[in-house]
Amino acid sequence: MRVLVTGAFGFVGNAVVRRLAEAGHEVVALTHRPPGAPLPELPVVEVVHGDIRDEQAVASAVRGVHAVCHLAALTRVRESFDMPDEYYDVNANGTAVLLAALPGRAATDRPVVVLGSTAAIYGAPERQPIGEDVVPAPSNPYGASKLAADELLKREGERGTVRAVSLRCFNIAGSVGGVADSDESRIIPKAFAVAAGRYPHLEMNGDGSAVRDFVHVDDLARAYVLALQAREFAHRAYNVGATPASMREIVDAVERVTGRSVPVVHRPPQPEPPRLVADLTRITTEFGWKPERSGLQDLIRGGWAATSRGGL
Repeated sequence: MRVLVTGAFGFVGNAVVRRLAEAGHEVVALTHRPPGAPLPELPVVEVVHGDIRDEQAVASAVRGVHAVCHLAALTRVRESFDMPDEYYDVNANGTAVLLAALPGRAATDRPVVVLGSTAAIYGAPERQPIGEDVVPAPSNPYGASKLAADELLKREGERGTVRAVSLRCFNIAGSVGGVADSDESRIIPKAFAVAAGRYPHLEMNGDGSAVRDFVHVDDLARAYVLALQAREFAHRAYNVGATPASMREIVDAVERVTGRSVPVVHRPPQPEPPRLVADLTRITTEFGWKPERSGLQDLIRGGWAATSRGGL
């Protein structure tokens, strides 16, 4: 199968491309990096340069593909408050450009579109763990923009133009091929940076008891491969999480794995949910997916190895 991966050279895209190629798929990469810019070595058959909002570039990228893993997006929650229009333009309007570019197919040959969605669309529901049937209530512009992308994809699925799958990922960590998450606005990369001596301490809201769900990027990539075999339905959403852990447990694990101190400065508690954990019943039942590398030690060990080699 010829598969387009948008955002192919990012943290998640790197892992997805490798898993797709391993499964025997031909991978076309769409990247916003300009022509001539150095690119990591990945098993792709073609690279198309262009923004996800660039109609001409996207039309070129989708030519001849049977499926799309759509990962190109802006993803920083805090930044989205300062740039809400840009987040909506890239995440929602970019998705609209992609869907419009897909050529019409017979009902028996509709392309599969797998959207990299997010648990941020749920907001802070009281019911835990969070199932896919929870009414979305995003609490930030990032989540709202991804919900809009979800809804665009669902609409196209209901129109019969694509087989639509949304993978609603919780917190992604770990590394594949030496590529780890470099976004220090997130706790694990920031804890690595403190352990490496780049920052004197890590700031934490409250006592660190807030629990979030973490999944290894390679386990997530396997979910994308499985999603390409989606059955005949209009649109289906799947949560992807694995390991609930508190912020305090994350810091303790980083100290154990790195053998270095991660000093913490506790800030006043913020109005945030104490626990956000995925209900994985649907993805485990329907895809047969289960996490294999998402234990807390594995998440930390691989990420630290990759980031420390990168010069942190």
